[in-house]
Amino acid sequence: MTKEENNKVGVSLFGQSEFAAGNDPIEEMFALNLGDFIAETLISEDFAKKISVSANKKDRIKNQLRELTDIYSSKNTLCILNFTTGEEQAIYTSIAKSIIQMIEVEDCKIYLIKNDEIVPVGNSDNDTASADISLADLIYEDIIERNDRIFVSMRSATMPVGMIEIKSENTLEKDFTELVMSIANLLGTTITLQAEVDRTNLLIDNPDTTEIELKQERAELTALIGDLCDYQQNFVEALANAVDRKGQYTVSHSRNTAKLARNICKKLGLNEKTTDLIYYAGLLQNIGKITLPEKIFATNGKLSPEELQKIQNHTNIGVNLLMNINFLSEVVPYITYQTERVDGSGSPEGLKGQSIPLGSRIIAVADAYSAMTSDRPYRKALEQTQAIEILTSEVDKKWDRDVVNALIQSVK
Repeated sequence: MTKEENNKVGVSLFGQSEFAAGNDPIEEMFALNLGDFIAETLISEDFAKKISVSANKKDRIKNQLRELTDIYSSKNTLCILNFTTGEEQAIYTSIAKSIIQMIEVEDCKIYLIKNDEIVPVGNSDNDTASADISLADLIYEDIIERNDRIFVSMRSATMPVGMIEIKSENTLEKDFTELVMSIANLLGTTITLQAEVDRTNLLIDNPDTTEIELKQERAELTALIGDLCDYQQNFVEALANAVDRKGQYTVSHSRNTAKLARNICKKLGLNEKTTDLIYYAGLLQNIGKITLPEKIFATNGKLSPEELQKIQNHTNIGVNLLMNINFLSEVVPYITYQTERVDGSGSPEGLKGQSIPLGSRIIAVADAYSAMTSDRPYRKALEQTQAIEILTSEVDKKWDRDVVNALIQSVK
């Protein structure tokens, strides 16, 4: 397959680089467990040239490591929720407050392990009291429950690097527990990765570092990056499940929407990269609801004006969250414009027809069909034929005709 053909089907740059460095697969960054979806926006032609065979091998490895440490610096990897990078205390306090808002608990604290001691670094209520738990407890247990508190270990590989403490008078729903665990895993791996980035920079700057040491460091660094990519995707799925829990769906609406969107993409013949992005947009198209109180979704459709405004604004909240999840930034336009209508009567900008991103048109149809065919607390699910009739009746008004036809083909 030529480079031009690869471009058409959405193959990663590193799957098609003309600057490939010999037959050593680790010389191509894409072979370093980064994955098409995660690495796609992080690779440049300039970086491909940096690792070309024109440089000696030691310098080539140093160039790779410099690029990796820049991509996975704290300014990129620590932006996982609705906060910006800054002082450590502010970052972790913001995460703690975000967790409270997402899962509706009384209190949340975050601790790091420093010099074999558990040190508080972020809290939601300015209480700096030490945790009633020992380091030995965290080594052997991922989750510890004591009275009205839950302690979730933040670890990388097998060793803990900190923990998240949750105070809740009520039993935490499984989906919310899994969301906290996914955040703990993501933070634990991120913290360990930052320590490895610092070590890598020291090795790069040391003229006595050998090629073997650089290769070993590259293996350590890229293994952590691979773990981070896995935990990022776990976080996305856990977040989607938690959104569905708050939305009072009896089945996984977000997952159903994402699967329907992926099937529509296949029927339309879209490339793998685009399909992946639209799938993730489907998972997260209702992400803003995670910041809304659960009681809003259990009112049989009867909302106060204030509650209605919160619901209507949830997409904007979600976009703000997504903008700070660096590896998902490409899905933001799909979510932003999913409430547009092909006749131009939608929001937020009144885009019309083909000016609406195709991913947004796909998500809108998949979301509507999934919602209509799912049970809600205040109504039963519609039959498949009823949902299809509603969609087809609004083709060229609300929905894109080709997308609706692709959906019909995929569900029959």
